[in-house]
Amino acid sequence: MQEEIKLKKGEVLAFKTDTVWGFGCSPDDNSAIDKIYDIKKRDTKKPLILMSNDIENLKKYVKYIPNYALDLIHKHLPGALTLIFEKSDLLNPKVTSYSETVGIRIPNSEDFFSLIKRIDTKVLATTSCNLSSQPPVGSYSEACEKFSKYATIIAPIDDTRNENIPSTVVLCEKDNCKVLRQGALWL
Repeated sequence: MQEEIKLKKGEVLAFKTDTVWGFGCSPDDNSAIDKIYDIKKRDTKKPLILMSNDIENLKKYVKYIPNYALDLIHKHLPGALTLIFEKSDLLNPKVTSYSETVGIRIPNSEDFFSLIKRIDTKVLATTSCNLSSQPPVGSYSEACEKFSKYATIIAPIDDTRNENIPSTVVLCEKDNCKVLRQGALWL
């Protein structure tokens, strides 16, 4: 059995998902969240999203999940789908850039599942592994080459290149949903 990973204060991970490589940290660690923004040279007005391997780990950060959204979750997660909901008061507002919503995702990735099962928080605040406006890294060697000075690079089980097509992003409001970004999953 693999050892549990207790994230250190300020620690940022780089890891493979089913769509693109990502950066992630504890959603409660402000210094690590700041570090992700610094590494990427990302506008701090752009929120991070939460990833886990189980919807139960993410539910506490969401105020309400409508029935139609539960249908999307059961049908498409794990998978290349990010769902945006009104956030709960339990979520660190820095993750969402102080907005009222949060994106959640469960990647369909053996690499991610292997990692998240070992992470003490069971949830990561995440974004793509790249400099802002640049394509995400496509392999372990590229992640090491570009970001090993800034992040703990997690070696993947399978180092084949992803297609680098991001997840589809859907805003889930009380009564309906709206596709904000068409990505790898077609709804």
